[in-house]
Amino acid sequence: MEKLDIFVNRLKRIGIQIDFWVNFPWVYLKSINGKSVKENFQSEYGFVIGYLPIKQNQDFRFTDLKEIFKIIRKYGEY
Repeated sequence: MEKLDIFVNRLKRIGIQIDFWVNFPWVYLKSINGKSVKENFQSEYGFVIGYLPIKQNQDFRFTDLKEIFKIIRKYGEY
């Protein structure tokens, strides 16, 4: 989870607020700066940004940072 916390804190520093919802092990992007994300990515239910660790010695894993930043630019008006 440390990777996800670092990602969220870095975005906050530049003025981007993101919210998530979780359906273990998937982490979905709920909103960016208060705007609901409508796109689906790697799921039928929402935009998956990563996967929570299933085993104790695993780390959080992002899906595709390039796609994540595309959607942040689109909804964050950057």
